[in-house]
Amino acid sequence: MRPVPERPASGQESVWDYPRPPRVESVAKRVRIELGGQAIVDTDDVVRVLETSHPPVYYLPIDAFAEGTLTPGEGASFCEYKGGARYFDVHGGGTSRARAGWTYPQPSPGFEVLRGRVAVYPGVMDRCTVDGVEVEPQPGGFYGGWITPEIVGPFKGGPGTNGW
Repeated sequence: MRPVPERPASGQESVWDYPRPPRVESVAKRVRIELGGQAIVDTDDVVRVLETSHPPVYYLPIDAFAEGTLTPGEGASFCEYKGGARYFDVHGGGTSRARAGWTYPQPSPGFEVLRGRVAVYPGVMDRCTVDGVEVEPQPGGFYGGWITPEIVGPFKGGPGTNGW
């Protein structure tokens, strides 16, 4: 059963207006991620992927992450749109999170801008911000969307949303 989309107010976006297949776009935003009390990345070189029913996923340059904060993680996965993903373990301030970040080493056509970029699951970081506003993680543990006040749902990922 398809959910009823929330109506966005002025200045907001509905995830139900995002496309499928997804769209990738550069955004003029500053993203900061903290883990173990340490800023592991702080950059304004940001792209996001928008897909129907999902909050945006932010991708940041691998080179923007502090040295030693990303190490190869176990396993791989495949996205029908973006291609094969590899995982990173993310480290900061003496804290480690296994498979908390991912990259597309050879992204599919149309998603080439993701090469050399990393996304992280905000729910396992201490703090993620977009232009200084703290992010709420997408419900569930499978997707890595970032919810900010200008994004409205409902969002895929929580219980009962598998068939959306």
